[in-house]
Amino acid sequence: MDLHDLIRELQVANTSKIVMLVADGLGGLPMTPGGKTELESARTPNLDALAARSVQGASIPVLPGISPGSGPGHLGLFGYDPLRYLIGRGALEATGIGFELQPGDLAARGNFCTLAADGTISDRRAGRISSEESAPLAVRLRQVRIPGVEVLVEPVKEHRFVVVFRGSGLVGNIKDTDPQQTGVRPLAPRAIDSESERGATVAAEFIRQSQHLLAAEPKANGLTLRGFSNRPALPSYQEVYGLRAAAIAVYPMYKGLARLVGMSIAGNAQTLAEQVQVLRQEWNNYDFFFLHFKYTDSTGEDGNFDAKVHRIEELDAALPSITALDPTVLIVTGDHSTPSFLRSHSWHPVPTLIYSSCCRPDGQNRFHESTCIRGGLGHFEAKYLMALALANAGRLGKYGA
Repeated sequence: MDLHDLIRELQVANTSKIVMLVADGLGGLPMTPGGKTELESARTPNLDALAARSVQGASIPVLPGISPGSGPGHLGLFGYDPLRYLIGRGALEATGIGFELQPGDLAARGNFCTLAADGTISDRRAGRISSEESAPLAVRLRQVRIPGVEVLVEPVKEHRFVVVFRGSGLVGNIKDTDPQQTGVRPLAPRAIDSESERGATVAAEFIRQSQHLLAAEPKANGLTLRGFSNRPALPSYQEVYGLRAAAIAVYPMYKGLARLVGMSIAGNAQTLAEQVQVLRQEWNNYDFFFLHFKYTDSTGEDGNFDAKVHRIEELDAALPSITALDPTVLIVTGDHSTPSFLRSHSWHPVPTLIYSSCCRPDGQNRFHESTCIRGGLGHFEAKYLMALALANAGRLGKYGA
């Protein structure tokens, strides 16, 4: 039986509240052999106090050894098998800013980048250009004209934008043009199958015209495209879990993912403090809250160990405001690991903690990679996390006679 079918069969309605606090890219590595990870280095008295009353473990986002993108990482947390349900980053970014993708639309996430004189990438994110600087550039790209295709470009945040190609025969099995490193040229969009050839040709023409429009810019004089995708079909949280679910996120991509699984977007918070305030305001309106904290990931990608430590401590300081609401179940986890040592997403299992009045505390008095390895949950696939959340909330009945 499919996991979702089983959960539909066992659903039990009650008034419990579930909070899933996702510190993006939470897991880390030491910068030197025998050293501490970012989470182990951080001062986290509130997480440690919660750990003493909780059960913890290490979640595997996709499969052992597989480094996930943000889409698969979050799908696993939400209980959707990331190998079965595939969502491209383009569709996530588009829906995240409220763009209504139509059937057949081909979406891609764009990154402005800095190109050196020889055409190689010197900065993959154009110095993390501000939204105020990047938005007019995204609007400028609306000048691109491709016969038979409507080109729709929308600013997102900082160096990011979304492009949607609307026309017939546009399929998204196309390789990213971001080589994931500096000192090399952007890649050409390459179709993975014959059905995607037209989409790849359209993307290449968009890039060609865009380069001319951006050539004189000091920082954002180039672009890369990632996550080519069409709109997926996913069963909703209400349908599968019987939950009224809300997402409280700052970055559009995570709002987009939440929308695609049927969550409502609560508030328009721009800081962690504002996110917690929205959580408090919406407490009586929903059963499940996905609270997303981005900056443990971005600091890891920048290779800034100390900054990631600081962001973990910022998250810890906000925890009492969440526990004061007395959620039935509180989960603290990440969608993947982003070690500063690697400057990228990695395959390492993610520290995960579950608190409820009926969990079985495992005797760990801190919350980090080493304690999670010894925790009561052991190593488990992230796609089972929602079943554990529902069970701890008393929302799953008995299976079988």
